[in-house]
Amino acid sequence: MPEFDARPIADARTSPGPHAWDARQLPALIDGLVERGYYVGERFVDAGLCQSLFAEIEALEAKDALQAAGIGRGETHTLRRDIRGDAIRWLDRESLAQRRYLELMGTLQHEINAALYLGLFEFEAHFAHYPPGAFYRKHFDSFRGRANRVISTVLYLNADWPADAGGEMALFDEHDTEREVGRVVPEAGTFTCFLSDRIPHEVLPTHRARTSIAGWFRRNASLNNTLDPER
Repeated sequence: MPEFDARPIADARTSPGPHAWDARQLPALIDGLVERGYYVGERFVDAGLCQSLFAEIEALEAKDALQAAGIGRGETHTLRRDIRGDAIRWLDRESLAQRRYLELMGTLQHEINAALYLGLFEFEAHFAHYPPGAFYRKHFDSFRGRANRVISTVLYLNADWPADAGGEMALFDEHDTEREVGRVVPEAGTFTCFLSDRIPHEVLPTHRARTSIAGWFRRNASLNNTLDPER
């Protein structure tokens, strides 16, 4: 199982905004998606932006402004705390930090489309707060043949995550879903992306509050004259 070591921070970075992300990791990200179906980049997003996003989700949690996350979509949506224990709030561009992050993802969407011709249409994302003891059982983010979620992303926001705090995301082989192929420590600035319908994954039980932004690059999927039905 690979360990994801920190990469050198690049001096030259691209928009949106100064020092928003380590653009020199982009070739490795593209190669990872093609060769393995996933990529993990440490210090991918600027520490200052991560700190601003972390402060925002902490404030939301303190105001009880997060919503218990469920499983399924639409009429099949239900709360199952034995499967998923986080609380969420969808990003809405209300803060400067949110706008910077969503602009960054827009840039990444353009780069992925240019390299892989995936036809990614939009990006959706939510804050995720896992209290101590919470987890998310192994799952896929989409199913083959029915997917408008194409690439899943996670940005971690907790700085100085202790080695014994748990909360890692385990990634599994697409052909042998019992074989773990990687484990991602939820350290601020680490960015993970993977093919939504190919890579099973789970969040292991956390021993302290764990914060992140989960997101999905989507294809356009119109249904009954409705553009991109409810998430």
